[in-house]
Amino acid sequence: MKITVVGTGYVGLVTGTCFAETGNEVTCVDIDANKVKKLSSGQITIYEPGLEKLFERNLKEERLFFTTSLEDGIRDAEVIFLALPTPPGADGSADLSFVLNVADQLGKLLTSYKVIVDKSTVPVGTAEKVQAAIAKNCSTPFDVVSNPEFLREGVAVDDFMKPDRVVIGTNSERARKIMGELYGPFVRQGNPVIFMDEKSAELTKYAANSFLATKISFMNEIAVLCEKLGADVDMVRRGIGSDDRIGKRFLFPGIGYGGSCFPKDVQALVKSSEDVQYDFKILNAVMDVNEKQKLFLLPKIKAYFKGDIRGKHFALWGLAFKPNTDDIREAPALYIIDALLAAGATVTVFDPEAMENVKQLLGDKINYAEHQYTCLENADALIIATEWSVFRTPDFHKISAALKNNAIFDGRNLFEGSRMRELGYHYESVGRTAVIS
Repeated sequence: MKITVVGTGYVGLVTGTCFAETGNEVTCVDIDANKVKKLSSGQITIYEPGLEKLFERNLKEERLFFTTSLEDGIRDAEVIFLALPTPPGADGSADLSFVLNVADQLGKLLTSYKVIVDKSTVPVGTAEKVQAAIAKNCSTPFDVVSNPEFLREGVAVDDFMKPDRVVIGTNSERARKIMGELYGPFVRQGNPVIFMDEKSAELTKYAANSFLATKISFMNEIAVLCEKLGADVDMVRRGIGSDDRIGKRFLFPGIGYGGSCFPKDVQALVKSSEDVQYDFKILNAVMDVNEKQKLFLLPKIKAYFKGDIRGKHFALWGLAFKPNTDDIREAPALYIIDALLAAGATVTVFDPEAMENVKQLLGDKINYAEHQYTCLENADALIIATEWSVFRTPDFHKISAALKNNAIFDGRNLFEGSRMRELGYHYESVGRTAVIS
């Protein structure tokens, strides 16, 4: 099948590459000429485990193409995916200007039946708006389908190639048949393709991410309570996670969620609720808890230094909002850095993948280390903000030799308190008893 993907961001590039991997001919369209040039020459523009190998193979096999021309890109396509940004506006609503602008252009370009697929995360009612924007300038038959993505950064290729479900919103039998055929190779093991109306599909995406964000914020609240009551959040997590009605995933406490999805999607669902005069109390609380949680370690750090961190120097491991990605959008590490700088401290950082993105954002406001251990030199304490695997079993002798104080503030609960006590560290984490040296 011939497919066009409009937008070569995270979702667009993964979508286009994975569809090409099953034998489709895919053309990706983007207005950024420099990005298109890089992609066409084989230079991948995002970090995602497993993606580069598929990208290079399908580029070589001439199943994957890139262009800046929307007209050229859609000419022979049967299905056109809109994988465009929908950033939050000042009021929290999703900005649909990129999606609707392309829809308006499509209306002037369509000359034969095509299925237009909203792959971007969009509020309920967007399919109708896209339909109207295209129809305004188009007399050719077409269908608009909602097909939300459920890709987890860090494992997006596996999520796309082996989805636990595919959600497709359409009332058109013609579009349903085409979409079913397109996704057939990905669900051969029997995982469902769930067809529904467009509005339900649009809401499904927001509901899924908002529920997961709720689990995270709930567990972070439990972690705070554990510290006040003397309980251990890890024990509580295991105790409730063994209940299959609750499940084990998204119950790890920490310093809040970030990334391109959860913050934006929760905010957008709250705004959609407000637009229909509904007060979504739970999600307002989820956002409030998450904002506070990002700076959960700061009072602990300040208390260790007797309330004043002016002139102190900190090492910080982890900049990406989660491991196995270079995405720093809404990353808790950035909030911690801002707070440290505002309090008069200095910071040196290390992350396996996200350093360049932070350099573009913060420049010379902070220092950047080429190695996790050189990051520690002359630091008064170590802060851990992302649970990269490389941080899980470090050389504690190297840490002790480099730090001025044996002090670690762990926002991801990577180490066991008993082990840190044996090693002589002052160790504070989330929802567990502090190890006081």
